[in-house]
Amino acid sequence: MTYFVGKQEVSQHLKLSATTLKRYRLQGLLVEGIHWVRLNSRCIRYNLDLLQDWLQNRDDPIAHQRAIEIYQASLLSNQKKPRKK
Repeated sequence: MTYFVGKQEVSQHLKLSATTLKRYRLQGLLVEGIHWVRLNSRCIRYNLDLLQDWLQNRDDPIAHQRAIEIYQASLLSNQKKPRKK
């Protein structure tokens, strides 16, 4: 199950500072709506699973793109709805 977490939890799990996360966002290395979401002007949440995958596959963007596609396919909005009889 994928969930979005705050910068403290990301920092703890991935050993990345809040400054590094912000720099990655501003450089466009992390994609809004995929790797992170903005809840309001002061609150950002990160997709921990995709960040882990991104860090492991930084040298293999095709592998990371597959992880993104799997994540997107798992969203309820992308699930096939049963046909009504």
